[in-house]
Amino acid sequence: MSCASVCGGAFESIPIIDLEDAFSEDEALRRALAQQIRIACMDVGFFYVKNHGIAQHCLDEVLRVNKEYYSFPAEEKMKLHHKTALNFKGYSPPLEANIQPGNKGDLHEGFRIGWEEKSGDPMVQNASRDGVMSGANVWPDRPEDFRTACMDYYHAALAVGKKLFCLFALALDLPETYFDNKTVHSAATMRTLHYPPQPDAADDKILGIGAHTDFVCFTILWQQTGLEALQVLNSHEQWINVPPLPGTLVINLGDQFARWTNNIFKSTVHRAANKNIIDRYSIALFFGTDYEVNIEPIYTCVTAERPAIYQAITAGEYVKQRLKAMYNK
Repeated sequence: MSCASVCGGAFESIPIIDLEDAFSEDEALRRALAQQIRIACMDVGFFYVKNHGIAQHCLDEVLRVNKEYYSFPAEEKMKLHHKTALNFKGYSPPLEANIQPGNKGDLHEGFRIGWEEKSGDPMVQNASRDGVMSGANVWPDRPEDFRTACMDYYHAALAVGKKLFCLFALALDLPETYFDNKTVHSAATMRTLHYPPQPDAADDKILGIGAHTDFVCFTILWQQTGLEALQVLNSHEQWINVPPLPGTLVINLGDQFARWTNNIFKSTVHRAANKNIIDRYSIALFFGTDYEVNIEPIYTCVTAERPAIYQAITAGEYVKQRLKAMYNK
């Protein structure tokens, strides 16, 4: 795949978009906001959002429990190794994944969860739904409030994602509700991530996570303040830093949206390496569609001059193929 098809434009910084008008009853304000998002999606494929609505206490709590969880011995965390499940949920140790071909592994550990009710019986989940990521989450015995803090953040980020889907629809000249019936079952998975420090990293074959594009429609990323690691590749093959900005989330488009929009929206290559002297934590919520939905170019993105370039594939099958390649599973 050429750089032109997977890199953003010749940008030198990442735009910051204020989501305040996303909650306005004034359609004109929502459409104006959607136009800002359209430009960011076409030119960069990445943007920050502020005024996203996630409370600071929610962020503080999910960071606290994850710092504690990742401090536990490896043998304890490996009891929930994701390869013991069929749905990729649970713990993944450092260097197990290798997302960039030719690299020696990704130097991070993570814990993956999917949708379930925020409170009540943890087994009341999407176990009855079809799809590669369906089925029950698994949870560690400690910290005791790990599940609560993670699900509180998950549902808060999910609400941001639902609002973004409305804005993406407007940005594509579609009805604002176009994606509603394609995201009924919240096919969103979340990974909390711990990147050990590698301040003297000289071997580009081992990064926190190698150069890649995301599998899904878009990713909502929370980054720990004060610790730079994320970089985005522009069309000049320059790596542009995406530092954490207080009060913001990072949104990046994924390959499903590139397929859906016939490459009008960019799915941009990015990577991360924690070259700081302390541990770094982040949380990525990967927002897709219901697994049975066909991903094929949308009618507003196909013209005689721009014919469809992708064959239809269900969202679930596409994610399954990409995850199997990532983990050699």
